[in-house]
Amino acid sequence: MSGEALTVIKNINEFIIWPIESFLLALAVVIFLWGLVEFIWKADSDTGREKGRSHILWGIIGFFIMLSVISIIKIALDTFGIPTEPLNSVF
Repeated sequence: MSGEALTVIKNINEFIIWPIESFLLALAVVIFLWGLVEFIWKADSDTGREKGRSHILWGIIGFFIMLSVISIIKIALDTFGIPTEPLNSVF
């Protein structure tokens, strides 16, 4: 692969893909924490606990999906020898 193509792919990863992945990962954590707070706050209500439990579950699912996406992208980039500076701080 030429140097220019590697630079373009590196820049796309660093300035587009990585910020989107980071945002979605943070969103999953926020949803999980919101569900936890909601579950505790509305412990006396069955519907409140169920809603909190649902948010906790979706937060965990989103967290694992985003970690899987980050891992797959890192494996693909390492396979083709493309630098992964932003991802190296995570893994």
